[in-house]
Amino acid sequence: MRVAGAAKLVVAVAVFLLTFYVISQVFEIKMDASLGNLFATKPPRYKCGISKACPEKHFAFKMASGAANVVGPKICLEDNVLMSGVKNNVGRGINVALVNGKTGDLIDTRYFDMWGGNVAPFIEFLKAIQDGTVVLMGTYDDGATKLNDEARQLIAELGSTSITHLGFRDNWVFCGGKGIKTKSPFEQHIKNNKDTNKYEGWPEVVEMEGCIPQKQD
Repeated sequence: MRVAGAAKLVVAVAVFLLTFYVISQVFEIKMDASLGNLFATKPPRYKCGISKACPEKHFAFKMASGAANVVGPKICLEDNVLMSGVKNNVGRGINVALVNGKTGDLIDTRYFDMWGGNVAPFIEFLKAIQDGTVVLMGTYDDGATKLNDEARQLIAELGSTSITHLGFRDNWVFCGGKGIKTKSPFEQHIKNNKDTNKYEGWPEVVEMEGCIPQKQD
Protein backbone atom coordinates (compact mmCIF):
# COMPACT_ATOMS: atom_id res chain seq x y z
CA MET A 1 0.00 0.00 0.00
CA ARG A 2 2.82 2.37 0.89
CA VAL A 3 4.51 1.61 -2.46
CA ALA A 4 1.29 2.31 -4.36
CA GLY A 5 0.77 5.53 -2.43
CA ALA A 6 4.31 6.67 -3.14
CA ALA A 7 3.87 5.89 -6.80
CA LYS A 8 0.67 7.95 -6.92
CA LEU A 9 2.48 10.81 -5.22
CA VAL A 10 5.32 10.66 -7.74
CA VAL A 11 2.84 10.65 -10.61
CA ALA A 12 0.92 13.56 -9.10
CA VAL A 13 4.10 15.57 -8.63
CA ALA A 14 5.22 14.78 -12.17
CA VAL A 15 1.85 15.85 -13.58
CA PHE A 16 1.98 19.02 -11.52
CA LEU A 17 5.48 19.85 -12.69
CA LEU A 18 4.60 19.09 -16.32
CA THR A 19 1.47 21.26 -16.12
CA PHE A 20 3.46 24.05 -14.50
CA TYR A 21 6.09 23.80 -17.22
CA VAL A 22 3.55 23.90 -20.03
CA ILE A 23 1.72 26.87 -18.49
CA SER A 24 4.96 28.74 -17.91
CA GLN A 25 6.07 28.15 -21.50
CA VAL A 26 2.75 29.35 -22.90
CA PHE A 27 2.83 32.38 -20.61
CA GLU A 28 6.40 33.16 -21.67
CA ILE A 29 5.48 32.93 -25.35
CA LYS A 30 2.52 35.23 -24.84
CA MET A 31 4.68 37.63 -22.85
CA ASP A 32 7.31 37.64 -25.59
CA ALA A 33 4.65 38.30 -28.18
CA SER A 34 3.10 41.06 -26.08
CA LEU A 35 6.46 42.69 -25.46
CA GLY A 36 7.31 42.33 -29.13
CA ASN A 37 4.10 44.09 -30.11
CA LEU A 38 4.68 46.70 -27.45
CA PHE A 39 8.17 47.60 -28.60
CA ALA A 40 7.79 46.95 -32.33
CA THR A 41 7.95 50.14 -34.38
CA LYS A 42 6.17 50.62 -37.66
CA PRO A 43 8.35 51.82 -40.52
CA PRO A 44 7.88 55.56 -41.00
CA ARG A 45 5.58 56.77 -43.75
CA TYR A 46 6.71 59.78 -45.73
CA LYS A 47 4.61 62.20 -47.73
CA CYS A 48 3.12 60.73 -50.92
CA GLY A 49 4.61 57.39 -49.87
CA ILE A 50 8.12 58.27 -51.04
CA SER A 51 11.07 56.22 -49.78
CA LYS A 52 12.67 58.87 -47.55
CA ALA A 53 11.85 62.20 -45.99
CA CYS A 54 12.62 65.39 -47.88
CA PRO A 55 14.85 68.03 -46.30
CA GLU A 56 13.44 71.33 -45.13
CA LYS A 57 12.29 73.77 -47.79
CA HIS A 58 11.59 70.97 -50.25
CA PHE A 59 8.30 69.61 -51.58
CA ALA A 60 7.83 65.82 -51.64
CA PHE A 61 6.33 64.43 -54.83
CA LYS A 62 5.54 61.12 -56.44
CA MET A 63 4.03 60.48 -59.84
CA ALA A 64 3.27 57.74 -62.33
CA SER A 65 2.37 57.68 -65.99
CA GLY A 66 -0.77 56.00 -67.23
CA ALA A 67 -0.95 52.25 -67.73
CA ALA A 68 -1.77 51.55 -71.40
CA ASN A 69 -5.15 53.18 -72.07
CA VAL A 70 -6.75 51.70 -68.96
CA VAL A 71 -5.41 53.38 -65.81
CA GLY A 72 -4.72 57.10 -65.77
CA PRO A 73 -1.61 58.82 -64.40
CA LYS A 74 -1.26 59.95 -60.80
CA ILE A 75 0.48 63.03 -59.44
CA CYS A 76 0.97 63.59 -55.69
CA LEU A 77 2.66 66.57 -54.01
CA GLU A 78 3.10 67.05 -50.27
CA ASP A 79 0.70 64.17 -49.56
CA ASN A 80 -2.01 65.73 -51.72
CA VAL A 81 -3.14 63.84 -54.81
CA LEU A 82 -3.36 66.52 -57.49
CA MET A 83 -4.40 64.33 -60.42
CA SER A 84 -5.64 60.74 -60.68
CA GLY A 85 -8.31 58.54 -62.13
CA VAL A 86 -10.08 58.56 -58.77
CA LYS A 87 -10.25 62.36 -58.86
CA ASN A 88 -11.57 62.08 -62.41
CA ASN A 89 -9.29 64.86 -63.69
CA VAL A 90 -6.96 62.93 -66.01
CA GLY A 91 -7.31 62.09 -69.69
CA ARG A 92 -5.63 60.81 -72.82
CA GLY A 93 -2.55 62.77 -73.82
CA ILE A 94 -0.35 64.92 -71.58
CA ASN A 95 -1.60 65.58 -68.05
CA VAL A 96 -0.27 68.70 -66.37
CA ALA A 97 -0.34 70.03 -62.80
CA LEU A 98 0.90 73.55 -62.04
CA VAL A 99 2.08 74.34 -58.52
CA ASN A 100 3.23 77.54 -56.84
CA GLY A 101 6.98 77.12 -56.38
CA LYS A 102 7.02 79.10 -53.13
CA THR A 103 3.97 77.76 -51.30
CA GLY A 104 3.32 74.39 -52.92
CA ASP A 105 -0.30 75.41 -53.56
CA LEU A 106 -2.02 73.95 -56.60
CA ILE A 107 -2.58 76.48 -59.38
CA ASP A 108 -4.21 74.39 -62.10
CA THR A 109 -4.62 70.90 -63.56
CA ARG A 110 -5.28 70.16 -67.24
CA TYR A 111 -4.93 67.41 -69.79
CA PHE A 112 -4.41 67.81 -73.50
CA ASP A 113 -5.34 65.11 -76.00
CA MET A 114 -2.31 64.61 -78.21
CA TRP A 115 -3.93 61.90 -80.32
CA GLY A 116 -7.29 63.26 -81.41
CA GLY A 117 -7.01 66.83 -80.14
CA ASN A 118 -5.38 70.06 -81.24
CA VAL A 119 -1.95 71.13 -80.03
CA ALA A 120 -2.78 74.88 -80.22
CA PRO A 121 -4.55 75.08 -76.80
CA PHE A 122 -1.63 73.22 -75.23
CA ILE A 123 0.84 75.71 -76.69
CA GLU A 124 -1.18 78.65 -75.36
CA PHE A 125 -1.34 77.00 -71.95
CA LEU A 126 2.44 76.48 -71.89
CA LYS A 127 3.11 80.07 -72.91
CA ALA A 128 0.94 81.38 -70.07
CA ILE A 129 2.82 79.59 -67.27
CA GLN A 130 4.34 82.12 -64.88
CA ASP A 131 7.95 82.17 -63.69
CA GLY A 132 8.48 80.24 -60.46
CA THR A 133 5.79 77.68 -61.27
CA VAL A 134 6.52 73.99 -60.72
CA VAL A 135 5.26 71.95 -63.68
CA LEU A 136 4.48 68.22 -63.37
CA MET A 137 3.55 66.22 -66.48
CA GLY A 138 2.60 62.63 -67.18
CA THR A 139 1.43 60.83 -70.30
CA TYR A 140 -1.62 58.61 -70.68
CA ASP A 141 -2.13 56.39 -73.73
CA ASP A 142 -0.47 58.63 -76.35
CA GLY A 143 1.12 61.95 -75.51
CA ALA A 144 3.12 62.65 -78.65
CA THR A 145 1.30 62.32 -81.97
CA LYS A 146 0.06 65.92 -82.16
CA LEU A 147 3.13 67.49 -80.52
CA ASN A 148 4.94 69.87 -82.85
CA ASP A 149 8.33 71.54 -82.59
CA GLU A 150 6.94 74.63 -80.86
CA ALA A 151 5.26 72.63 -78.11
CA ARG A 152 8.34 70.46 -77.63
CA GLN A 153 10.56 73.55 -77.37
CA LEU A 154 8.31 75.13 -74.74
CA ILE A 155 8.46 71.95 -72.65
CA ALA A 156 12.24 71.76 -73.14
CA GLU A 157 12.45 75.28 -71.71
CA LEU A 158 10.81 73.93 -68.54
CA GLY A 159 13.82 71.62 -68.12
CA SER A 160 12.89 68.51 -70.11
CA THR A 161 15.45 66.52 -72.05
CA SER A 162 13.31 63.65 -73.29
CA ILE A 163 10.56 65.75 -74.85
CA THR A 164 12.54 66.16 -78.06
CA HIS A 165 12.26 62.44 -78.80
CA LEU A 166 8.97 61.56 -77.06
CA GLY A 167 7.17 59.25 -79.48
CA PHE A 168 3.84 57.55 -80.08
CA ARG A 169 2.59 55.79 -76.92
CA ASP A 170 5.86 56.32 -75.04
CA ASN A 171 5.43 56.57 -71.27
CA TRP A 172 6.87 59.73 -69.75
CA VAL A 173 6.80 61.64 -66.46
CA PHE A 174 8.48 64.96 -65.88
CA CYS A 175 8.83 67.62 -63.20
CA GLY A 176 10.36 70.96 -64.11
CA GLY A 177 9.66 74.64 -63.72
CA LYS A 178 9.17 77.90 -65.54
CA GLY A 179 12.37 79.92 -65.39
CA ILE A 180 14.58 76.91 -64.62
CA LYS A 181 18.22 77.56 -65.60
CA THR A 182 19.33 73.95 -66.00
CA LYS A 183 17.88 70.67 -67.17
CA SER A 184 15.61 69.03 -64.60
CA PRO A 185 16.87 65.88 -62.84
CA PHE A 186 13.27 64.70 -62.51
CA GLU A 187 12.32 62.88 -65.70
CA GLN A 188 11.63 59.28 -66.72
CA HIS A 189 10.91 58.00 -70.23
CA ILE A 190 10.25 54.53 -71.65
CA LYS A 191 9.95 54.03 -75.39
CA ASN A 192 7.08 52.17 -76.99
CA ASN A 193 8.77 49.05 -78.35
CA LYS A 194 6.83 45.96 -79.40
CA ASP A 195 9.74 43.74 -78.38
CA THR A 196 9.89 45.03 -74.81
CA ASN A 197 6.40 46.40 -74.10
CA LYS A 198 4.75 45.12 -70.93
CA TYR A 199 1.26 45.65 -72.31
CA GLU A 200 0.15 44.96 -75.86
CA GLY A 201 0.94 48.21 -77.66
CA TRP A 202 2.23 50.10 -74.60
CA PRO A 203 5.36 50.02 -72.43
CA GLU A 204 5.26 49.59 -68.67
CA VAL A 205 4.27 52.37 -66.29
CA VAL A 206 7.02 54.80 -65.32
CA GLU A 207 7.14 56.10 -61.75
CA MET A 208 9.22 58.82 -60.17
CA GLU A 209 9.60 60.43 -56.76
CA GLY A 210 11.77 63.14 -55.29
CA CYS A 211 12.12 66.41 -53.43
CA ILE A 212 11.57 69.70 -55.25
CA PRO A 213 13.50 72.68 -53.84
CA GLN A 214 11.16 75.38 -52.65
CA LYS A 215 11.56 78.61 -54.57
CA GLN A 216 13.21 81.26 -52.44
CA ASP A 217 12.71 85.01 -52.74
